[in-house]
Amino acid sequence: MLVEVLFYVFATILIAAALAVIISKNPVHAALFLVLSFVTSAAIWLLIEAEFLAIVLVLVYVGAVMVLFLFVVMMLDIKVEEHRRGFTRYAWLGWITAVAVIVEIVGVVTARRFGVDITRGAAPWPASYSNTQALGSVLYTHYAYPFELAAVVLLVAIVAAIALTTRTRRGLKRQDINRQVNVQSTDRVRLVKSMDAKSP
Repeated sequence: MLVEVLFYVFATILIAAALAVIISKNPVHAALFLVLSFVTSAAIWLLIEAEFLAIVLVLVYVGAVMVLFLFVVMMLDIKVEEHRRGFTRYAWLGWITAVAVIVEIVGVVTARRFGVDITRGAAPWPASYSNTQALGSVLYTHYAYPFELAAVVLLVAIVAAIALTTRTRRGLKRQDINRQVNVQSTDRVRLVKSMDAKSP
């Protein structure tokens, strides 16, 4: 009974936070609401005894990715008004995505019609069961190659991001460390002798 109450409480908070991410006008507020969504999702995963996934979600996404998002959003100083002008052009794609999500949710709720009994919960695991050990044994045996492929894709994405950042762009001011270190005082300061003002 308590698990069901906590699930509905966390689900309500999650839906409200997800809606706030979409409708928030400030990018920093949207990122903070996304952090709340991740934490609430982790709490729901704890209710279904997926402790490892919940911890990874908090440590990786909330602790690393979202902090990076916040730094990028605050450092870029994005002009929100300029980007919102063409927002209505992609409304059709948003409606298609919303309809697809609604169809999936309705399909899950009405899954009992497809021969799936959703009234019975999962069987309790023994006290010696380790969710992390079971996930690791499956991930590094049956799905070892897809896991390595995902790591390679992430590596390519990191290299591409660095290449896009360091590419030569017109009008971009770069910092020359060697020139700054080797600078002399005569290059920066020039002493000028002024003429004495003539008395009237």
